[in-house]
Amino acid sequence: MWALMALLLLATLEKPILSLHPPWTTIFKGERVTLRCDGHYPLLLELRPISTLWYLGHLLLPSHKKSIEVQTPGVYRCQTRGAPVSDPIHLSVSNDWLILQVPYTAVFEGEPLIMRCRGWYDKMVYKLHYYHDGQAVRYFHSSTNYTVVQARASDSGRYQCSGTMRIPVESAPMFSAKVAVTVQELFQTPVLRALRPQEVRGAAPRGVTLRCETRLHPQKRDTPLQFAFYKYSRAARRFDWAAEYTVPEPEVEELDAYWCEAATSTRSVRKRSPWLQLPGQSSSLELASISAPDPQAAALAPGNKPLSFRKPPVSRSVPSVTSIPNATSTGLQFPAGHGAPTAGPPACAPPTPVGQSARALKPDVDLLLREMRLLKGLLSRVVLELKEPQALSELRGTPETPTSHLAVSPGTPESTAVET
Repeated sequence: MWALMALLLLATLEKPILSLHPPWTTIFKGERVTLRCDGHYPLLLELRPISTLWYLGHLLLPSHKKSIEVQTPGVYRCQTRGAPVSDPIHLSVSNDWLILQVPYTAVFEGEPLIMRCRGWYDKMVYKLHYYHDGQAVRYFHSSTNYTVVQARASDSGRYQCSGTMRIPVESAPMFSAKVAVTVQELFQTPVLRALRPQEVRGAAPRGVTLRCETRLHPQKRDTPLQFAFYKYSRAARRFDWAAEYTVPEPEVEELDAYWCEAATSTRSVRKRSPWLQLPGQSSSLELASISAPDPQAAALAPGNKPLSFRKPPVSRSVPSVTSIPNATSTGLQFPAGHGAPTAGPPACAPPTPVGQSARALKPDVDLLLREMRLLKGLLSRVVLELKEPQALSELRGTPETPTSHLAVSPGTPESTAVET
């Protein structure tokens, strides 16, 4: 019985927390840092002394204390009796004149990100620059930490610093090694979902219940979140601790689009969900929110905007063509008293009206061609006059063409075409 209880208690143990003091993962050669292994143990296990196991890579270290001092680079872990192995800490040792120090713990969205550019054994650094992915982001006259007050996912990347030191005179600019920094996601992008009646707790409300769903990072699962709901750009319910909102019954039939927003209590991190379109009470509540739109859905609804529920355009029917009795599209004649067969497609319009319309348009086409020929002759004369004025004077003495001739006024550049 006691053995079974002990096994159950050991199974519920969480892995210990490994911490680093001072909290920088890069140090100069010859310096020492302190590692500490903390864990939570049931009272039953605290009756016996608890030893700590230390690992450097896959090598077991001889110490069994709760904290140790180290100066060797590598990956450190710790473990207490019956508990899982802790998360690792990677310690780097440098021989450079300049090092960039970043925190050893994970930095989450909304938290401050602090970086320290340190000279050899704390020598003062002048003309200090900090770089993010190769771009200078901050300048200081002398040694100063660079702080991002509220980190975002966009702050992840590779950081570097540069500066000069007086050893004893001012040196040329020196650069530190690049250090990778990752800002962890505090919680996922929320998804707005309409609940089925059987999913609503208690008495089913009159209307549609919406739930704003998200998931916190395992290390931050105790972080409280607040939720707000919006109808288009208007707030339907402002920030509150409840993740559900009931759309009143009169508004369900309006086919409105809703979205929600999840945020921390200090509003340091805020994320909004995609749109959700209500189909109305008459439709089923099998609503699908656009949580991760595929390329087809993204092409159909660009910009993540609400879907449109306008009525489809009324198709304009082509006016029906009256068929000629006793004649088909091929002109076959039928005996008197017998109409055209009803089976098959409707008869096409006879070619007679088309021919009449073509003959009506022929004078207009001929006039247009005549005007185009006159315009072509006019342009050729103007070009010839500009290029060879003498050739134009000789051309005036030639007999007129049977179709038309040009009368050019000597005082004006304009010319008119006169039909013969």
